[in-house]
Amino acid sequence: MIEPAEILDIDIERIVEYNKSTNYNKEEHMDKYDAVVIGAGNGGLVAAIRLLQGGAKVLVVEKHNLPGGFATSFRRGRFEFEASLHELNDFGPADNGGDVRALFDSLGVTDKIEWTPIPEAYRVIARKEKLDVTMPFGVKAFIDKMEKEVPGSRLSTERFFQLADDTRAAQKYTNERNGVVESSVMVKEYGNYVRTGSYSVNEVLDSIRMPKKAQDILRAYWCYLGAHCDDLSFSHYASMVIRYISRGAMMPKMRSHEISLALCERIRELGGEIWFNTEAVKIETGADGGVEGVVLEDGRRIATRHVVANCSPLVVYGRMMDGVPEKIVRATNARKLAGRGFTMFLGLNKSADELGIENHNYFLYDTMDSAAQYEIMKKIDTNEVQATVCLNRAYPECSPPGTTMMYFTTLYMSDDWGNVKPEDYAKTKEKVANKMIDRFERDTGAKIRDSIEEISVATPMTYARYCGHPEGGIYGYESQYWDGLNPRLQMMAHDHMTRGLRFAGGFAMRLSGYSSAYFSGDISGRQTVGDIKKEG
Repeated sequence: MIEPAEILDIDIERIVEYNKSTNYNKEEHMDKYDAVVIGAGNGGLVAAIRLLQGGAKVLVVEKHNLPGGFATSFRRGRFEFEASLHELNDFGPADNGGDVRALFDSLGVTDKIEWTPIPEAYRVIARKEKLDVTMPFGVKAFIDKMEKEVPGSRLSTERFFQLADDTRAAQKYTNERNGVVESSVMVKEYGNYVRTGSYSVNEVLDSIRMPKKAQDILRAYWCYLGAHCDDLSFSHYASMVIRYISRGAMMPKMRSHEISLALCERIRELGGEIWFNTEAVKIETGADGGVEGVVLEDGRRIATRHVVANCSPLVVYGRMMDGVPEKIVRATNARKLAGRGFTMFLGLNKSADELGIENHNYFLYDTMDSAAQYEIMKKIDTNEVQATVCLNRAYPECSPPGTTMMYFTTLYMSDDWGNVKPEDYAKTKEKVANKMIDRFERDTGAKIRDSIEEISVATPMTYARYCGHPEGGIYGYESQYWDGLNPRLQMMAHDHMTRGLRFAGGFAMRLSGYSSAYFSGDISGRQTVGDIKKEG
């Protein structure tokens, strides 16, 4: 019998010690701030550091007693589970660092975290196609393995990575320019990015004549972006894939919570303030419609002309602001929510070797037809897709000797959990958890059920309650043609509908994922510094 539990039971000892180190006398800090960051998720924390580095006086307010949002950990028995991070891309080793490492270096947090590399890219198993392939990191190794699995695929796979590298370079240029780019430069220097930017993943893979099986293998990551490959922008997908494959992926040894703590420590070093157990309930605006202050749950008012909101625009405009112009309401409501999260955490009383768990990262699909799979993932009764991680394969010491720690994640592409009656909630959690266990055992041959020591289950309701995300969405807005990564990056200098208000995190310009959250905070922080300087 599975006893479902929620994600909210976190390590009390760590909470107490951490709050001791951030114990401000709030009554002594009620003067005006240059900027207030609402929400201590990683996007908001990065924005705060950038603001502080730009000379701003900054306050971060967080309704919970710990930072991080999704980027945290929690304990069950003798296991400390990672709450959400499967792997961090584009970090890389010191001698082959990526954009995320460069960002962390500039923030001053890289050396505050102990990292461990992920051993392989992924193992993808699909029932319909009878596919079972494990792919390596490294572009050359990946291409070689693809050619071995799909003879004749080498040229098209090489072409894919060439296009992906061009895309990555163009996006870096756009980021550095805060979206203010020169058309002539884009055409001359980043022509492939311009030519592929308006096409889907499937359209481009077909155009470079990649064999179907090779496409199936290459598309394994699609669920990390929460949109199927008929709709998903090629540029968006290609930039993610090359960031994973070219430099491998990393994990903090002490879970993603260590990243959150490192960012908080850096904020304190730079003179910033973080108030925990402090919920912002209202953003006040003036006669010009711009930000004038933030009101806290206890009624206190913080004077500021600049807010970075690490939360959903639906929450900000729907609950926290009065008199929102119709054009902003329309623009916000036009966007489509991406996948709703469901995660099961298992602590097992045997080692990974004893259980037959061979890999760190598994993708288990019904079919590699992502559009068909997307439809199946709309309903609780039909969805059995999972992205599953065994952290011990990357970091054997992550759990006590002779034990294994796993977490299983799926997405629901509709709000079907909103149809679950309260009296059926626990039963439905248990049903889905059991299906996940059964599916993993059947597809991989590993036997885990009889070794379960601890289990915890988080549903979309859990994520909605814990992080305030509408419908329990964990991926922000879905990437669509008109609202994907490319148009967001090109328009981010103009996507500023309220004076003094910018967004960070999964709902911001970089869309979903850890690295996107970090870069969204970086961009919003730098843009707000510019806004403050313009005001004098």
